[in-house]
Amino acid sequence: MRGGVRAGRRRLVLHVLLSDEGSSKAGFVVSKAVGNSVVRHRVLRRLRHLVAQRLGTLPEGSALVVRALPAAATASSAELGADLDAALRRLGLSSLRDNTGSTA
Repeated sequence: MRGGVRAGRRRLVLHVLLSDEGSSKAGFVVSKAVGNSVVRHRVLRRLRHLVAQRLGTLPEGSALVVRALPAAATASSAELGADLDAALRRLGLSSLRDNTGSTA
């Protein structure tokens, strides 16, 4: 993603590009370095669920790419959510949620 900003955490890297066009959208990169097909799809399902909860809180037109790192393979949903929230805060796009998923 060219022209955006990124924030890295232990289990994932978040890339964001802000624009005025369209609605917010998200994409995911889970490479073979994360694990076999079963592990990659488990990580993808968890990330997709976590991002879906937070996508509405991002500015309109945001393009978000979540890249899973190998440490994501052994992480729980709560740990992935904490890393996602920390990366969003670092980018100034805090989702205004605590670790339980309820709004603050």
